[in-house]
Amino acid sequence: MIFDNTIGPVRPITWVLRFWPILAASFVGSLTATWLCKKIAIKFGIVDRPDALVKTHREPIAYLGGIGIFIGLTVGLLTGIACLRNEEFFSPALKWLLGIMAGGAIACSIGLADDILDIKPRQKILGQILAAVILLLAGITPNLYRITDPLNLTMHHNLEMILEVLIVIFFVLGATNSLNLLDGLDGLCAGVTAIITVAMLLLAIHLATWGASEVGDLVRIIICLGLVGGVCGFLPFNRYPAKIFMGDAGSMLLGFMIAALMILFAEQIPRWWMASIVVFGLPILDTIVALARRLLNHRPLFVSDRGHIYDQMIDRGIPLKKTVVICYGLASIYALIGLVMSQTRTRYAVVVHIFVFAVSGLVVWKKGYLKMEGLRGAVRKKI
Repeated sequence: MIFDNTIGPVRPITWVLRFWPILAASFVGSLTATWLCKKIAIKFGIVDRPDALVKTHREPIAYLGGIGIFIGLTVGLLTGIACLRNEEFFSPALKWLLGIMAGGAIACSIGLADDILDIKPRQKILGQILAAVILLLAGITPNLYRITDPLNLTMHHNLEMILEVLIVIFFVLGATNSLNLLDGLDGLCAGVTAIITVAMLLLAIHLATWGASEVGDLVRIIICLGLVGGVCGFLPFNRYPAKIFMGDAGSMLLGFMIAALMILFAEQIPRWWMASIVVFGLPILDTIVALARRLLNHRPLFVSDRGHIYDQMIDRGIPLKKTVVICYGLASIYALIGLVMSQTRTRYAVVVHIFVFAVSGLVVWKKGYLKMEGLRGAVRKKI
């Protein structure tokens, strides 16, 4: 059966339980820090003001939620480092964790600068590339030989290095901007990220029970637990009606962390990497739809509009809270498909990978989500 090998013989599930303080510490840290950040944002007027074009809220809402998530995540990761102090592979795991923390700090700082100073898109992209470079310096790259060797392909070392650099930068840019685009409704980005990260945690636990990687298993579980706790500590303040927004500081931080996880899943068998990409399917779909819709309708690619999938649901008469729940459901479906896909052979996983995104694109096209009226509006039509 497909799930016969879900639990491996190398480590028991209870091996993961010793890391529970990471989840608790990140949740409490994020919950406390988000409450404090809300107070600071209101006191100093760091708020997101509504407009008549893109934003759906009707009154100023506090920013700085991303800082609360970052503090909670940092507390969780530091707790994880403390849990590792007696591990044999402490040094390489510490290098990866510190690299991810440093890259996350850069991504969060760039987002915060955009929230407060409204920096140019070029400056944001350069900051995201810098965060990606930190991953490269920490040695976090995909193992391309796991793809080329089974195909009997040879790759020059320099070409392999160039491709690794480009892939890491692509994943960081793609994930950070995808979650940034998804951050449009109360509780949407945080909730979807929580679902994605829980699925990745389950995949990480599966790999750990098989002893897939002495270093990678530890780092993946610590990152997932810290991220779940950090997002869940923020979510009570962000659900409808939101009392605080994560802003670009939060969405870029979350996107960077998810990108780092996907690259970590590219350490061994290719299907684990593909599974993590499918788990991240909803943000990928929304980003592709947004870019394709703007391109097909001759609109500026990098100008915000109300034509995202979730915006179009609201414009078609679906209430905001129901729209968020539907998006949670879609994210859960992608997550479930990704987890099932991880248990199949790689050649079948490739077929599933192509099939999932082909069907998603077909549904989007049939439902008219690529159409658009005006620069800012979506087609008002019942589903």
